[in-house]
Formats: sequence, C-alpha cells, structure tokens
Amino acid sequence: MELRDILKHVDHTLLTQAATWEEIRQICDDAIQYGTASVCIPPSYVKQAKEYVKDQMAVCTVIGFPNGYSTTAVKEFETKDAIANGADEIDMVINIGWVKDQKYDCLLKEIRTLKAACGERILKVIIETCLLTEEEKVRLCQIVTEAGADYIKTSTGFSKGGATFADIGLFAKHIGNDVKMKAAGGISSLEDAEHFLELGADRLGTSRIVKLAKNESASGY
Repeated sequence: MELRDILKHVDHTLLTQAATWEEIRQICDDAIQYGTASVCIPPSYVKQAKEYVKDQMAVCTVIGFPNGYSTTAVKEFETKDAIANGADEIDMVINIGWVKDQKYDCLLKEIRTLKAACGERILKVIIETCLLTEEEKVRLCQIVTEAGADYIKTSTGFSKGGATFADIGLFAKHIGNDVKMKAAGGISSLEDAEHFLELGADRLGTSRIVKLAKNESASGY
C-alpha cells in the first residue's frame, strides 16, 4: 500500500495536556500537506483551528475525554459547543463504569443523544478496549450499531493499552454494515498501519504516521 493511501485514513492527532497553539497549527499544516483525513485536537482549539484550515481539512475533537464519566448532559453540551466552534467530526468516550454495571440502555441512549447533536457530522464512539472483556466488546459493537453512530473506535491512547489487530478483527465480525472502525493508540509503524487497514479499519488515530512520512522519530500517540 502506498504511503499516500495510508495517510488518507489518518486522523492526525495531538491531544496531550500541554499542547500549544503553535503545535496545533503545525499538525494542521502537516495534515494539509500530507493529505490526512482530519486533525484530531482538543476542544479548546477547535474554533482557532477551523478558522485556520477553513475548508482545507476536517477538524475532529474529543468529548468526555479521556475517562468518559461525564454526565450525558455535559457530553451533549460539549458536542454542541464543539460543532458551534466548527468541528466536523466528534470522537466521544463512553462511560466504562456503565459497561461494567451492564447499564446498556444508558449507553445506547447516550450515544443516540450525541448522534442527534451531531446531525450529519461524523460521530465516533471510543469504547477503550483495553479495559473490556471480549464479551463486553461484542455487546458494545451491537450498541454502537443500534445507536446509529458512524464509527466504533478502540482507544483514547490515555489508558493502559491502545489498538490491537485482535480488537479490529473482533469489531469486523460484530458491527453493523453501516458502522466503520477506527484503530487508535500505539500505531507505531507503516506496517502496522497497513495491517489495520487490511483488517477493515477505515481510520487510524495517530500522530506517528505523519512523523514517519516526514522522516522524523515516530514517538507519541
């Protein structure tokens, strides 16, 4: 697979707590130059970034990040605020405690609420696979599908593990036909990126692929 074809699937990501506008602007420039799918950045930078990139690049941001335990009302407000500021795509974190408590109706309702807030914009649902059992992952594939979200996403990159080939393979067997997959966290090589795409992932959440394209050290998310 050609590098440019891999880059088309990358959400070029910078979500560190200490991220500065200069760093955000740089990943926006890199995303435009290398033709990534989007930039994925903190909500506080969405308005500034969208004004900077205009229609040259999709701006994605995160909701309930990284722990997912904000109330649904807070997540809904965050989503609407991000969209008002220009966000094109939303990556939300589910409430992991609700999964453990088997509050599946609450999870379904929350995802539907945020999808309604997104309207035609893309909603990706981060389920933090490293904290879940296989049975829980399968159940969440079903819930994300039923809720009408656009993507299921593996990880925040802020917990104890990131994307694995096994999880993308599992998703592929259990998501609905209209749901796409995003692998995120720890994608450190072009070979890994290509294999995730071969397994069916449509997006890759990473900062490292663009760094590799720039012949820089592939460190970070």
